[in-house]
Amino acid sequence: MDIFSTLFSLQSRKIGMIVPDVVITEKHSDTLEITEHQVEDKAPVADHAFRRPSELVMEVGFSGGGSLLDLLNTSAIGLSLGLSPKEVYQELLTLQRNRVPFDVTTGKRLYNNMLIRVLDVTTDKTTENVLAATLTLKEVLITSTQSITVADKADMSQGVSTSAVQNSGVKSTVPQNESILTKISNLF
Repeated sequence: MDIFSTLFSLQSRKIGMIVPDVVITEKHSDTLEITEHQVEDKAPVADHAFRRPSELVMEVGFSGGGSLLDLLNTSAIGLSLGLSPKEVYQELLTLQRNRVPFDVTTGKRLYNNMLIRVLDVTTDKTTENVLAATLTLKEVLITSTQSITVADKADMSQGVSTSAVQNSGVKSTVPQNESILTKISNLF
């Protein structure tokens, strides 16, 4: 940690806009799904494998905010050391329930388009005045589509040749080009 991070206590980890006081563990998971059927020799293997959404499990802790003075509740007038564990928990629940993708910054990488899949909070005698949470975050794979409008069949100059494929029944093949020898043999 450099001197400026120490002086200004800059946090390098964020869950959306929420900055945890401590990150106990981070577990990164990136999976490639590979089909089980055979791949033809020299065929592109990329057609038989696809990337699953990234997952991240974080154990985080938030210290208890509150009044600046022990004698007087200064948080009632807006002077406090930060959010209480209850308020941070409510912010995490709101982030999960809104279902709007957000960015997550960890010590190893930046994740885009993440959602909180599981928010697990346990309160016991050691975590009564703090918030200790385990978050399972999952990436949302976002793609874009494009709409194309086409002219109506009646408005096309060659509507028959440019129309959609239609089922016209069973067809049998008839040879179109007969060889010269076949034509001569048919004459005799």
